[in-house]
Formats: sequence, C-alpha cells, structure tokens
Amino acid sequence: MSAVAVHSLWTTAAEPIAKIDAPKIEYGQLSPTLIVIGAALVGVLIEAFVPRKSRYYTQVFVSVVALAAAFAAVVAMAAGGYGTTKAHIAAMGAIAVDGPSLFLQGTILLAGILGVFTFAERRLDPEVHGNRVDSFAAQAASVPGSDSEKAAVKAGFTTTEVFPLLLFAIGGMLVFPSANDLLTLFIALEVFSLPLYLLCAVARRKRLMSQEAAVKYFLLGAFASAFTLFGIALLYGYAGSVSYARIAQVVDGTVTTVDPALAGTMGNDVLLLIGAAMVVMGLLFKVGAVPFHMWTPDVYQGAPTPVTGFMAAATKVAAFGALLRLLYVVLPGLRWDWRPVMWAVAIVTMLGGAIVAITQTDIKRLLAYSSIAHAGFILAGVIAASPDGVSSVLFYLGAYSFVTIGAFAVVTLVRDAGGEATHLSKWAGLGRRSPLVAAVFAVFLLAFAGIPLTSGFAGKFAVFKAAAEGGAGALVVVGVISSAIAAFFYIRVIVLMFFSEPKPEGPTVAVPSPLTMTAIAFGVAVTLVLGVAPQYFLDLANQAGVFVR
Repeated sequence: MSAVAVHSLWTTAAEPIAKIDAPKIEYGQLSPTLIVIGAALVGVLIEAFVPRKSRYYTQVFVSVVALAAAFAAVVAMAAGGYGTTKAHIAAMGAIAVDGPSLFLQGTILLAGILGVFTFAERRLDPEVHGNRVDSFAAQAASVPGSDSEKAAVKAGFTTTEVFPLLLFAIGGMLVFPSANDLLTLFIALEVFSLPLYLLCAVARRKRLMSQEAAVKYFLLGAFASAFTLFGIALLYGYAGSVSYARIAQVVDGTVTTVDPALAGTMGNDVLLLIGAAMVVMGLLFKVGAVPFHMWTPDVYQGAPTPVTGFMAAATKVAAFGALLRLLYVVLPGLRWDWRPVMWAVAIVTMLGGAIVAITQTDIKRLLAYSSIAHAGFILAGVIAASPDGVSSVLFYLGAYSFVTIGAFAVVTLVRDAGGEATHLSKWAGLGRRSPLVAAVFAVFLLAFAGIPLTSGFAGKFAVFKAAAEGGAGALVVVGVISSAIAAFFYIRVIVLMFFSEPKPEGPTVAVPSPLTMTAIAFGVAVTLVLGVAPQYFLDLANQAGVFVR
C-alpha cells in the first residue's frame, strides 16, 4: 500500500506546475517610500564603514537629502495627477496611490525633515570633554551611570544610529496610510513602531526615565499590535481575503464568487464586528485616543524631546490616515455600527484630555494630554463620514503636526543644570528673561487652543463644520466645551511666562544652532499662514480628499 502511495506522490509531483507570474511593481509611484528606506539602509552602512568622527555629518546630510528627494517625488506625483485623475491601486493591490495618501506622505516627510533638524541639534548642552553633545546617549548599550558610559562620554561618542532609525520609522509611516490590504497595514505598523520604541530609550539626560518610557511603550504597543493582528485574522476569516476592496464587497453583499473552503465562515457578522473592532482598537492606540492613551504622557515625558516632537506629529498623521482609509474604504457598509462607538471614543477623548491636562505640572506631560484632546477633535472629523470630513481631517493633521514639532523644539531650549527644565514652575517669568522664545511658545499654545488667526482655529473650524453637517451636532457642542477647558491651561502657561516674576535661580534659554531655529521658524510660519490665509490649503485638502476604491 505504501509503495502505491509513494508512486502516486511521484506522479502528482511530476505533473507540470502552473507558471508563477512575476509581480508587477510600479517603482516610480512607490519612489517616496523606496528613497527613504534606501537612505535608511545607507545609514546602516555608514555606521559600519564611515570613521566615527565623520558619521554625524554624513548621516545628517544623507537623511535631509533623502527626505527632500522623497518630498519632491510626492509633489511631482501630485502634479502629475496621481492624487486625482490617475489615482489607482499599485504594487499588485498592496498600496493605494491617491489624494489622501500623497497629502499625508507630504506632511510626514516635511515633519521628518524638521525632526532631523531637531535630532541634529548640538549646541544646547555645554561641551563635555571638549566635544559637542546632542540629546542622545553617548553609547546606548551601556548601563546608565556605569564606567563604560563615562568612558564613552569622555571619548566623545555620539549615537548617530538615531538617523537611520528615524528614516526607517518614516518609511513605515509613508506606507501606513496608503496600505490597501491588511497585511501591508500590519507590516507598515511594525516597521514604524519598532524604531520608535528604540528612539524613546536613548536620552542623554534622565536615562532611566527614558528607558522606562521605552519599555512601557514597547509592552503596550506589543499588546496593541497583537489585537490588530488578531482582528486581521478574523476579518480574513470573514471575507476570505485581506484586500480592502474584497472585504468591502463582502460587507456590502456584492460578492459573486465564494471559495467553498470559506463558505462556512464567510459573511459571519460576529467575525466582522469583532475583527473590525480589534483593528480599529490598534489604530486608536497609535492615535492616543481614550481609553487606549495610557502610554502617551509617560512616553512623551520620558523620551528625548526631539523624539517626542517627531513622534507626536508624524505618528498621529500616519495613524489617522490609516484609520480614515479603513473606515471609509473597507467599512462604509458598517457605518451604523462604528459611528456610535466612535462618538463615545471622541467624547471621552476630548473631555479626558482637556480635564486631566489642567492638573499637570510638567510641560511635556501637559502637551501629551493636549495631544490626546486633539485626537478627540480630529475624530469628530472622522465621524462626519463625508468628503468634507476627510479633507478637514487632512488639513487639521497638516496644521497640527508643525505646531507640535515647533512647540517641543521650544521646550528643548529652556534648560537648567540638569538638562531641560520641564517643570512648569521653572517657566515662570520666562517672558521677561527671554521675550522672543516666550512669544514663540505663546503662538504655539494659542494655536493649540484654537484662537482665531492661528492654524488651530482654521483646523478646528473645518473639523467641527464637517461634523455638524454630518449630523454630529451634539459632538461639536462637546468639542467646543472641551476647547474652552483646554484654552484655560494653555493661557495659564502664557500668564505664567509673562505675568510672574522670574526666579533668580531660574533656567536659562540656550541659543540653538540654525537647525532648531529653522524648525521653530517653520512651525511659526505654518501656524500663522494657515491661520490668516487657510483657503488655498483647505482647497488642496479638498482636492486630496477622495480615496481610490
């Protein structure tokens, strides 16, 4: 019997195998991501082959050139009509090339360039053993306070690996909002999350706090990734495919062919509802929405401030882009199911972020809770479930990201003997000691509060208008109340800076290099331009607001 079985195996194996088609990849339309990932790989090689003295300059040069080239590629594709008339699905159905993905990729790349500038800042701390130092540990592998760390500081080592890590994170973020199937979404999620976990752990000052922040972020992020992956498995069981278009067809009931192996589970609503909930939960964790926000204040406070600024801006942009695509392209047929849940999440996120922020005494924690409240405001635009909702969210993300990077860049300037002075009491009287820095920070705080003539007002107005027109008027009322609560603690910081006496032992304001100055100046310029004349950018977001199906 066994001989017959073996013989039949031979005969089946010898039959001609169907030809495997070579994948068809549109390299030109994937060029922004390919440029960034390619530069990240070059950065890894620089760490291996370039002498230690030259690494910092080589890495900064490669990073800035790559991000600028990738941004130019995005602009060229948008000018070539890939955001509107030529929008399509590329890379064998894995990546969507359309308006929202190009708009969000452009925003992430600009935020990335400013992130590189703040990472590369080396004039804020006094020189150590005749060497300039940046925000990152001299040798990340050494135990904090150990002899090996002291030797690394004395030898003038710097952690230049942060630049390729940043590029890998940006590469993952570029794919995340444009992923068109669930596996691509998950791979992009991991590609940008893992470098961020590492970047959070390499602060020069307060090493232990920084490492604690990274461990918290990693453990909670691993839970969120597991939920996402389990949700993807359930959605695959429901639709028999990980492709967004196919899942949307099964949800709508427009599917014609059914795989007999999947006939038993296909169309089982329990799989759909639980799977969709789990994937959305993973995205809400990345956005920092309540009740998945617990990592945000600790990580924002513990991570090196340049990393916090980049992460607060770019992660939100990427995650909201992915959330929009999931809800608008895959699950529009489930709108009646996801909208009530999102209503609840948006309300507790807006109120929770605004109310808890009032009690904070650390400026980085205060900005963390403020970012949670902003996640709630952006969710109001997501809930609108209309083309205006998409374009208002795109505009808000663009405006918010540059205000955030600018604000954290200002936080790096206010220093005392122990490094950054982040306790609010130390900011008292800053406006008298250093009026320019305090005025710039006040502009960012007013933008966060949504005061007219700042980008924050234009963004909030667009999001709330879309939500009201989408039938979520009650949500807008909660949003306005939350904004009023939030305005209280922003204005309290401004009053503290300008109307209280500076303490004699208070912090000093370090004079930054042109790199950080550029990041802050760009943030101020975007904040004022989008506040005073937002129409052109609102039109741009409108044109970019259509997803390719």
